[in-house]
Amino acid sequence: MTDRAVILIVDDEISNIEIMSAVLEDDYEVCFATSGEEALKVAQTVLPDLILLDVLMPGIDGYEVCQRLKKDRMLADIPVIFTTGLNDQDAEVRGLSAGAIDYVTKPIQPVILLARVANHVELKRLRDQLAQMAVTDALTGLSNRRHLEQTLATETTKLARTGDWLSVIMVDIDFFKLFNDTFGHPAGDRCLAMVAAALTRAVHLATDVTARYGGEEFVCVLPGRDHDAAVLVAKEIQEQVSSLRIPHPGSTVSTCVTVSIGVASACCLPEMSASQWMAHADRQLYLSKRAGRNEIFSTVFNAQEIGLISE
Repeated sequence: MTDRAVILIVDDEISNIEIMSAVLEDDYEVCFATSGEEALKVAQTVLPDLILLDVLMPGIDGYEVCQRLKKDRMLADIPVIFTTGLNDQDAEVRGLSAGAIDYVTKPIQPVILLARVANHVELKRLRDQLAQMAVTDALTGLSNRRHLEQTLATETTKLARTGDWLSVIMVDIDFFKLFNDTFGHPAGDRCLAMVAAALTRAVHLATDVTARYGGEEFVCVLPGRDHDAAVLVAKEIQEQVSSLRIPHPGSTVSTCVTVSIGVASACCLPEMSASQWMAHADRQLYLSKRAGRNEIFSTVFNAQEIGLISE
């Protein structure tokens, strides 16, 4: 894995791509596309940190590509620098109106290109850091509810393109109020942080997201995981929490802290909303708690919300 920023160069002239790539490749990971249509596909796959976009191309031009990028929730925050031989104010205004952040004119001046790319990559890094702080739960270090909702919306939209699986796991610490009443809120906070760390160990793929949903509830979003894979993760969560051996004399199911879990899995379709996964996972969590807690209940559902499976 590399920590270098990824730059997508879009130009229908291979010679221009070679020139810009030669300037940037020592400092960045470089990929390219030779048409507007290809650029949109590559951007969705690679999610670059910055796009150098030619204005005049056959098919859809750079202006339209930029407009489409800004309408896509996954791609809208990627900075776009137009590269063009046009050197007039009207062209620049049109480009900025389409959503670009800067202009570089051809023939390319290496020093200018490097400086502008470096500036905008650094600005994006700072924006990403601020955005990450805004979506992080301060106590546990997990994602917060806002980020959870954003992630679910993004993943359901993305996975609906391929009809791939998405699973959601809801986790609730059993009898947590009694734990707080027994040991006090500082100990409760330490318990939450330890359980959050256990979830992180169990939910470890780069594409997975673990969030504190509120209070003692957590939610794990597992893109690409089907029902069986998600249930295995749920079992690993229970084992990781159990291994903490946090004393809980108020619990009626164990002498140590345990968790109840609900799992919802489905293949994504365009007509399905993120709220369906949350509703089904919440229902399974309710069934788990009603069954005595420290249990896993799960369901596979479809667009018509049928097809229940229990563990």
